[in-house]
Amino acid sequence: MSTTPSDGPTVATPGAPASSPAPVTPVTPAEDPSLWIPEQLRDDVDRILIPEAAIAARLDALAAEVDRDYAGRESDLLLVGVLRGAVFTLSDLARRLTIPSAIDFMACSSYGSSTTSSGVVRILKDLDTEIEGRDVLLVEDIVDTGLTLDYLIKNLRSRHPASVEVLSLLTKPSRREVELPVRYVGFEVPDVFVVGYGLDFAERYRGIPHIVSLRPGTGV
Repeated sequence: MSTTPSDGPTVATPGAPASSPAPVTPVTPAEDPSLWIPEQLRDDVDRILIPEAAIAARLDALAAEVDRDYAGRESDLLLVGVLRGAVFTLSDLARRLTIPSAIDFMACSSYGSSTTSSGVVRILKDLDTEIEGRDVLLVEDIVDTGLTLDYLIKNLRSRHPASVEVLSLLTKPSRREVELPVRYVGFEVPDVFVVGYGLDFAERYRGIPHIVSLRPGTGV
């Protein structure tokens, strides 16, 4: 379980989300041509699930929740981004926080160029920061099967931090294989493969500013 210093504010126990995920209303690019997509990638997009403005608004709300929960801590909150998909989420979250925070990254292999998790996790880049006694917020792009995140949570807790909580921009509960303590969630998405805002397919589409699904025939 997550532990909390006795002189700090209480963070909810694992498994108790701070708030419910925001709703998703998909549209096609033709239905809302004001939503910019790079021209060379536009024909690959089937639906825009979450536009850029909705992502920004949700991150505003999540940052306010994190500020509230971690205010008054003795040490700066450590944001740990899971490379590479979480870079956009972590960067935009960090810019919104008013509490002191630090940043570090981990990288692990589980997807490769596939659209499903292999279930085998290997750390490719470990933290540069010692986390013993620190509050850690693990920042993810999406929680799918949960296998990778489950491994990372257990790995980080073995290093005796003060607490470990999770913030994920997206969750896909229909794919979940293990129950996970995801404290902060942006949006719940349906069981489709999504890209954009840092998420990729074979290293493409990360730069699309929205969360989108791809047309059949794009390789997914």
